[in-house]
Amino acid sequence: MAGYPSYASGGGAPASGFGQDPGGGQQYSYLFKFIIIGDEAVGKTCLLLQFTDKRYRTTHQVTVGVEFGSKTVEVSGKMIKLQCWDTAGQDRFRSIVRSYYRGAAGALLVYDITRRESFEHVSQWLTEARNNADEDLVITLIGNKCDKSSDRQVPFEEGHAFAQRHGLYFLETSAVTGHMVDQAFHVTARLVDKKNENNAVYENMPAAQPGATNDYLNHGTNAGAGAQGGLKLAPNGVGSQQPRQDDSCCG
Repeated sequence: MAGYPSYASGGGAPASGFGQDPGGGQQYSYLFKFIIIGDEAVGKTCLLLQFTDKRYRTTHQVTVGVEFGSKTVEVSGKMIKLQCWDTAGQDRFRSIVRSYYRGAAGALLVYDITRRESFEHVSQWLTEARNNADEDLVITLIGNKCDKSSDRQVPFEEGHAFAQRHGLYFLETSAVTGHMVDQAFHVTARLVDKKNENNAVYENMPAAQPGATNDYLNHGTNAGAGAQGGLKLAPNGVGSQQPRQDDSCCG
């Protein structure tokens, strides 16, 4: 699937004091693993593509299993590579998706503001995330498709109230216009970074050894090294080689 700056094939990035981002040759100090979750057709793939490539597609193929994209950003003076796993929303892929919660530092929980049903399922996704991920997982709640305000079924205030009750950061985005998309990823990264500093994760992190392909370290943070685990991707970056169908879920 074209458009993402870099894809994983199960191997590790260079394990040194700094890693090398294969997408743009940019060095990074730490790697944060993010997972994007939510119902089918809420625009998860389009959000990731807008973040990594500043591009929007009116149609795309339904995510089968898990897909991957990455981007290096600056957070509090540190270069952080965000390794983002875009998950399928269909129930038949839940067992695959659960394996990707392990070691995640942050999660973007997405619903569609024009589909109340997708918002009503947010509680289920939140419970699943907290049951399967590390206890320090940072979760940002995202109401997507805010460009379709005339079709809105979930008021901003309702999403904000839910986030407050459950201790989540909240914002609304549009994968079409790019509104608040970068902020969604950057804010989540800043919250992870702050939690890591408070918990002395960076100080206690073992140094990456040259030539190593380490698994995810504490709190989904890796010291400039790649990671393994979970479902390996096909050469095109798709988590399964099953047939895919077109869908205009992002529009």
